[in-house]
Amino acid sequence: MRCLVIEDEQESARYICHALRVAGHEAVSCDNAVEGELLALTGDWDAIVLDRLLPGSRDGLDVLDSLRRAGRQLPVLVLSALASTDERVHGLRAGADDYLTKPFALEELLARLDVLVRRQHPPRATSQLQVADLQLDLRSQRVTRAGQVIALQPREFRLLEYLMRHEDQVVTRAMLLESVWEYHFDPQTNVIDVQISRLRNKIDRDFDQPLIHTVRGAGYRLSALTSPETSLLEPPDGKT
Repeated sequence: MRCLVIEDEQESARYICHALRVAGHEAVSCDNAVEGELLALTGDWDAIVLDRLLPGSRDGLDVLDSLRRAGRQLPVLVLSALASTDERVHGLRAGADDYLTKPFALEELLARLDVLVRRQHPPRATSQLQVADLQLDLRSQRVTRAGQVIALQPREFRLLEYLMRHEDQVVTRAMLLESVWEYHFDPQTNVIDVQISRLRNKIDRDFDQPLIHTVRGAGYRLSALTSPETSLLEPPDGKT
């Protein structure tokens, strides 16, 4: 996705943009309402992360109001230190699609954006998924790699389906918990690590090219491209 981040706190903007890029998305940031409004109205974005409290006479909700008045219905996730129920309700009624209070976890922010964009652009129905020589047939519930049938348990099948639908993207723990396990909280267990390990043994063990990659501090990526391990939590200096 192409994401616009309107956030005046440089450190927060840097971390958010870095997390988006690690997850395989494009990210552009600005630090004020005037520039943010112009970019929001003229750019081709899939989602906007909008800080509510911006410097100057215009705040994030003013930007949101201009966006909605112009007929732009792209998903907007509002960030705010104003955490009371009244403030959250005010932000949602002003046109926000979601409202996340500070401080927040990057994994949760990415998961919420993923849900918003998925609702805006639901995936086209398909019965077969393929990455490299790995094939998954949704109708027959059959998985093969290089023509070799791979037997999976139901949860492993759902996990693999989700990873394949997000090919070349970093999938976080929060995304997996919500989409595969249907948990809307972190149970603080290693269930994901265990299932990924079992799936990796079945998918990669007997083949030269690994497809399931661990991204340190972030999650997992299913990809035919071999890339160095990347961290979600350590943005490079000077990059926003």
